[in-house]
Amino acid sequence: MAHAWYPLELSVAVRTYAFGERSIPDVLGKAGLPAGRVAETWEVSDERSAPATVRNGRFAGRPLRDLVERHPDALVGEGWRGPHFPLLTKFLDAAHRLPVHLHADDDVARRKYGEPNGKTEAWHILSAPPGATVGVGVDPQATNAELRNAFLSGDPARVLHKHTVRPGDTVYVPGGVLHAFGPDMLVFEVQQTSDLGQSVMPVDVYGVPLDEATWHRNIDEALDELRRAPQPRPHAGLDVERGANRRTIGCAGPHFALERWHLGEAHREPAHPWRCATLTNLGAPVELRWSGGSWTLGRAASCLLPAAIGDVDLVPDGSADLIACYVPDLRRDVIAPLVAQRNTPTTDQIPPPETETAAPEPAEVEEEVASAAEDLDPTVLDPSHYTAEFENDRVRILRIKYGPGEESVMHQHPESVAVFLT
Repeated sequence: MAHAWYPLELSVAVRTYAFGERSIPDVLGKAGLPAGRVAETWEVSDERSAPATVRNGRFAGRPLRDLVERHPDALVGEGWRGPHFPLLTKFLDAAHRLPVHLHADDDVARRKYGEPNGKTEAWHILSAPPGATVGVGVDPQATNAELRNAFLSGDPARVLHKHTVRPGDTVYVPGGVLHAFGPDMLVFEVQQTSDLGQSVMPVDVYGVPLDEATWHRNIDEALDELRRAPQPRPHAGLDVERGANRRTIGCAGPHFALERWHLGEAHREPAHPWRCATLTNLGAPVELRWSGGSWTLGRAASCLLPAAIGDVDLVPDGSADLIACYVPDLRRDVIAPLVAQRNTPTTDQIPPPETETAAPEPAEVEEEVASAAEDLDPTVLDPSHYTAEFENDRVRILRIKYGPGEESVMHQHPESVAVFLT
């Protein structure tokens, strides 16, 4: 029953990795954290090393995993089945530069580690100094020997492609892509539920030196898991506006979508029984109201909105700034709002009440869908079928692979030439 579900506040895990300092409590204002280094707070987690427990309401004290297993349709979404909650969200304080590392993709995770999935992730930049860069992806033509020499040289970051980022940018990073960022950056991250990772650094994440054999073995494993083709880039996102509220879609793919919500007035999040959502509050407290009650989401706090909760009203005290993450139905959750945004008339285009307007023809709808999709990169929207083999300022080469009967989501390419290999 919808009335039985409510926003779930979860326990938060803290990671004290060497790259962090105190920006999460001191800048974001997150309460309840321990003294000392706070590199990451895992806001919503069902990862085995940091399983969350419900802190509020009638499910207080229950592990998130227990609810996932007992109520998959009501909690995660109708028809959903899986070994764990599919999303992990976190705040990340890159006060110092992160190690150069990568995470296994789904195929490597299953084949090499016997895990159900790998770790594709996305970073949403909360704060960064002018000129800040992220390093993500390597030259597709770089050989293992060239990469190994760079890793052993003491400057492994030199092989990464550098991109300037600004607050509000989002970077979608598929599993297998080498990356690092920092210093002086504060990031929100959403990822698949996994903690698989390979670093090429001579120290571990706590700054403890590794013996040479372990370091070299880690480099070998990283090279074995490396994907050269994906070439992620920062994006400012696509806006969907309604009244005083703006929803910016930072990224959307098969594993998750990330949106930034700027609310200048109350917002009703309509029921979506096919999926749940996580909410993270970046600003002043926001009141959440649903059919069964109300609850306040505090500054730098997070919650999980179960799929069966029904409509939820977000009522800011003035304005609000939140991040929402979910596993999308791409057509329904992403494409349709963008189409609606492009179809929204300006005030001088709205017909008078007595004027009748004809329903659009199917072909017109398809044209609008294609128009909205032109801003959606197929390597981001559908990375299982589209990967970038090479890219520079003038040319982009995509490898497109489909199995029998497989389909893609709506997308569009610029002027191009296709070469069919099979």
